[in-house]
Amino acid sequence: MLAGALLLGGCTATGPGLALAPVTLDPPPVTPVKVAILVPLSSQGNPGVIARSLKQAAELALFERDNRSLELMVKDDKGTPEGAKAAAEDVVKRGASLILGPLYAKSVAAVAPVARQAQVPVVAFSSDRQVAGNGVYLLSFQPTPEVERIVAYAAKRGMKRYAALIPQDAFGKLVEPVFRAAVTREGGWVAALEIYPPNANAMVAPLRKIGIDIATAQAGGEPVDALFIPGGQEYLELVARLLPQAKIDTGKVKLLGTGGMDYPNAGHDAALVGAWYPGPDPRGWSDFAQKYAKAYQAAAPRIAGLAYDAVNLAIALAGASSQRFSAAALTRAGGFAGIDGAYRLLPDGTTDRSLAILEVQTAGSAVVEAVPSAPDTPTAAATSSGGFRLFKALE
Repeated sequence: MLAGALLLGGCTATGPGLALAPVTLDPPPVTPVKVAILVPLSSQGNPGVIARSLKQAAELALFERDNRSLELMVKDDKGTPEGAKAAAEDVVKRGASLILGPLYAKSVAAVAPVARQAQVPVVAFSSDRQVAGNGVYLLSFQPTPEVERIVAYAAKRGMKRYAALIPQDAFGKLVEPVFRAAVTREGGWVAALEIYPPNANAMVAPLRKIGIDIATAQAGGEPVDALFIPGGQEYLELVARLLPQAKIDTGKVKLLGTGGMDYPNAGHDAALVGAWYPGPDPRGWSDFAQKYAKAYQAAAPRIAGLAYDAVNLAIALAGASSQRFSAAALTRAGGFAGIDGAYRLLPDGTTDRSLAILEVQTAGSAVVEAVPSAPDTPTAAATSSGGFRLFKALE
């Protein structure tokens, strides 16, 4: 009876013929912080591929850590607003303190009211600024700072007169006024601008028109310095193919792009070689891409880095108090370190990132102006409490 009492008390006692070793009581189990990621896993085609890459990048971020502070729940949002809303309702019921994703703006808009009512912040992957704010933060690269950065750099290099080919879509509607305002702010002017429908046949006439405008300006003694061609690989490949038909000499007119120009083999299109575009320092992405390829025997889509960074953000804050995912914590002045460099989530829901200027080359790209220097930002590893509990797939 004495021995039982002593063991229960966790004490050490000695007496005639009795010696008890110290009893070490196990610490209480750690209650993991629950974080959910919503991705369109059941979508077909490229959306499904992107969704799987986001899921795998999230796994990679988890498995690089080694403690039990975080439990990640993965939920298929079906790639639809209805599916995203149902997924958000489910993970909120399961106790999620933070939602990562969704990918599409309409899905983010559907998730926001559910999350807001439960006081659960959302760190989404959409680039549509209209869905940001009031508890929704966009981790993606937004077009506005990209456009402003590339125009500011071009102006610094002495460029004053600009032409532009803008796609006739939501992205184009966003960047056109930003581009015009940036050019004006830098003391330049837009000499010619054409909007083109996003298909090869319909693009011919606008490109020829911009070519004529550039030639006319040249003949009039006020040559166009740069041609702005925002958009991603799908559009840029078409534009590059048609530029020679428009008789635009890219040796005399510098091509300017947005972050969408950062895709593999852009330099295979001779017309794009020498083009400038804004983007993060490529070294961080290169390291991540190598790790991803080693883990999954596949190349990582560029967007996969967002999920990796989002999970590291969650880990960085998971060990804090009950206010770990408060607005103040998410928008902390020191920001976070990601694979694409330091970034800060802003109170309006957008993200402040430092961007380099890169040049398309025949093999890859090269940095022509480094990321502007900024105060040191703590790394996710240094500010985190460690790692993961387990990975749950909620199909």
